Amino acid sequence: FLATALGFSIRFNEKDARSMGRATRGVRGITLRKGDRVVAMEALAEEGEMLSVAANGMGKRTAVKEYRRQGRGGKGIINLKVSKKTGEVIGVRQVREGDGMILITLEGKIIRTMVDGIRVIGRSTQGVKLMDLEGEDTLVAMAKLADRDEMDEAAEEDAPAAEVAEAEEETVN
Repeated sequence: FLATALGFSIRFNEKDARSMGRATRGVRGITLRKGDRVVAMEALAEEGEMLSVAANGMGKRTAVKEYRRQGRGGKGIINLKVSKKTGEVIGVRQVREGDGMILITLEGKIIRTMVDGIRVIGRSTQGVKLMDLEGEDTLVAMAKLADRDEMDEAAEEDAPAAEVAEAEEETVN
């Protein structure tokens, strides 16, 4: 799955991009329109939604099944309707219920939120307000947080080490 700043995307089978050597230029994934650029790439699971975020604080979730498979190298289909209200797309990630995300602005403001609170709507829409921005501030980055299960497992794995460190500290004191 490739997504562009002007709101287009293409979904194709990974087998359409053949293996190549290090010194090659690769294959065309999407034909870009004038002034456009690729802002995201995802290897998709069959289930879940695509979370699209735009520079002016707008975003949305759209079911993966709404993005039909196409041949590699095409112009793609609309992912998010880009306008002055939305700004360009800054990122797209595949998400599922329970995932968290972080939004970062040009002025350094950061918010953390759960994707469950973002409405699932169609491909050809502008989305909903994810973050209120002040003045000329814009969103510049987004990140999907680790799955809750992975975070819980990591915390459990770190627990014995923390207990050992506490025991050592008590011994020293």
